[in-house]
Amino acid sequence: MNIEEVREKALSLPFVTERLPYGPDCLAFEIGGKQFCLLLLSSKGNFYNLKVDPAYSLQLQDRYSGIRPGFHMNKKHWISVDFCGDVPDALQYELIEHAYHRTIQGLPLRVRKGITL
Repeated sequence: MNIEEVREKALSLPFVTERLPYGPDCLAFEIGGKQFCLLLLSSKGNFYNLKVDPAYSLQLQDRYSGIRPGFHMNKKHWISVDFCGDVPDALQYELIEHAYHRTIQGLPLRVRKGITL
């Protein structure tokens, strides 16, 4: 995958917004005001961060060298995924959806009610 494919996949999910909360080099994808995916737009951005279930994170890190604890994020809840690593594109699409749904689960009920999937 590449940066545009990650962006397209994230924006294809219902009610997702994008913004630049950390400056012009870091694009954040959000649902209900909570981030689930971060893309570095600078030349150093050969990976992206995703929110994941902690147990699933450990399984992924054991299986793929292209997945490691989230760069500059809570290492328990976030992973970094390399664009050009050993992680199949199909799995990367699944991980983006996993991050999206995981984030929705953590939203307050009043916000979740406004999100009809």
